[in-house]
Amino acid sequence: MFSPSPSTAVRSLSDLLRLAAGAGSLHLAQRAHARAFPLGLHRHPVLSSALISAYSRLGFPSLSRLVFDSATAAGAPLNVFLWNALLAAYSRAGLFIEPLALFRRMRPHQCPDHFTLAILAKASAELADSRTGRGIHSLVIRLGFGSDTVMANSLILLYFRCGSPDDARQMFDEMPARSVASWNVLISELVSLGDALDEEEEEVWKLIIRMQMEGVKPDGFTVSTILPLCGWLRGREIHCFVLRNDLGLGSDFHVGSCLIDMYSRSRHVDFGRWIFDGMVSKNLVAWTAMIAGYVENGDFKEALRLFQLMQFKDHLVPNKVTLVSVLPAIGSLASLVDGKQVHGFAIRADLHREVSLNNALIDMYSKCGSLNYARHIFDDESWHKDVISWSSMISCYGIHGEGKEAVVLFNEMCSLGVKLDRITSLAVLSACDRAGLVSEGVDIYNSLVKNCAVVPSVEICSCMVDMLGRAGQLNEAVDFINSMPVAPSPSVWGALFGASVIHNNQEMQDLASRFLLQSEPDSPSNYVSLSNLHASSGRWDYVEQVRTRMQERGFRKMPGYSWINVNSLLLSSDKFHCCPDMSFVSNLLLRIKGAGHVLNSW
Repeated sequence: MFSPSPSTAVRSLSDLLRLAAGAGSLHLAQRAHARAFPLGLHRHPVLSSALISAYSRLGFPSLSRLVFDSATAAGAPLNVFLWNALLAAYSRAGLFIEPLALFRRMRPHQCPDHFTLAILAKASAELADSRTGRGIHSLVIRLGFGSDTVMANSLILLYFRCGSPDDARQMFDEMPARSVASWNVLISELVSLGDALDEEEEEVWKLIIRMQMEGVKPDGFTVSTILPLCGWLRGREIHCFVLRNDLGLGSDFHVGSCLIDMYSRSRHVDFGRWIFDGMVSKNLVAWTAMIAGYVENGDFKEALRLFQLMQFKDHLVPNKVTLVSVLPAIGSLASLVDGKQVHGFAIRADLHREVSLNNALIDMYSKCGSLNYARHIFDDESWHKDVISWSSMISCYGIHGEGKEAVVLFNEMCSLGVKLDRITSLAVLSACDRAGLVSEGVDIYNSLVKNCAVVPSVEICSCMVDMLGRAGQLNEAVDFINSMPVAPSPSVWGALFGASVIHNNQEMQDLASRFLLQSEPDSPSNYVSLSNLHASSGRWDYVEQVRTRMQERGFRKMPGYSWINVNSLLLSSDKFHCCPDMSFVSNLLLRIKGAGHVLNSW
């Protein structure tokens, strides 16, 4: 019987292990492992490295460690490739403490190479371990790897993650040669810093220009990194760059998805849809980006249609991000049936412990009018609630007019030591406003400012003015406006104006309307409110003056409208709707008359 040579067998089994890892087949990898035993190759360093890599790629780092320990037990010296294979296995699994511990064991027996140190630098970066990271950098210099580009890229990332951007920039500037990956590391980390520091954005664009001047062409990763910074005009320029340089727009899911997101944020969702339709194949990221784009632009029906089409046409299974993206559309459409289906899917997919998803479900059920379902999710102890969870539930009670329950939940939140923010503060104050709990609202506001160090926002101040005004405490509302820590916005004066109309206080109406026009002179609704104010007092000459000013400025009040969905037809109360079949409305009118109700003239 023919027996292959050891080198041939090692090569064949290594190829089989790579195939198993690529196909995600643990069974095939174990068969290759078993085949190595009768051939006496199960401790061969090359095959052991291949086994460690295969098991880690399949998501079983513990099996990788067993292979490594088996090779160690044989007493044979371990080469650097075997150590690196296990270090990479731990890093790939996100077990970043293990590589540092393993390196301490490796150091007396084996000199590390640049690949070893790159893995350790990444582990230190993920752990934000500055002390260990600087020790690795020192070792890199002593071993002569300072000019290695890949190593330098890892160190740049290390210093950024350890909160030392100046050291990272110095490392970048001192590199003898920079690859496109070097520029990408620096740019991507500056973009992440730019979330908190606006001045970093201009630096990013300077780097993009400098990068091209040095002869390095941006790739798909570069484009995907900078697109979140782009508005409409600059985004179009980047889009043209992608097309000119053939960066795989039709097949690169990430570039295409980022362009869809950019156009959607710029209120040009139709351009995003054009890119989406032009993609040769669409993965879950692309579908999710398109769904989120429609939600952001208020086309909730199309977002929900795409969500359904994604599953039936491309047979893609939604993930957490997809569900979180589509739930606001379901809530805005008040489609409780669709919301329950998404909730059921989340439970079957074992996603019901995800914090962001549960927060979105609470918000969706609130908008669909199902307070009990929202509270049921909130009371589930299998997931950890964050401040958004509490704020969502408090806001849910407020929307449904359950102000006392909102206050009780807010007090419970405070007793548990959950850190308050402006969103939570606004949620509980809005609940008090809707329920007319003025004294409770004032006490909560004073406690937030004095005891919780919450800085009142314009929205919080508007809520307080509305609360006091609706309760008839107009003088107190004016005193509050005069003592506000922020400048009164149009929403503050609008709240006072609305309350003064409710209580028919002419003096307050004049005061609020005057400041409204000063702070928001280009709003047609302010002129309409002022015109109605003069008309209610019989001051028709002033009414004419206001209307003349509106005509001179070209202002026109948009008509309000309401609608209901009947068999996919929109029935509207304004005269501009187009409904081919009014039988539903006629039947409804007959039923109203049959019930003994008298119809008012329209």
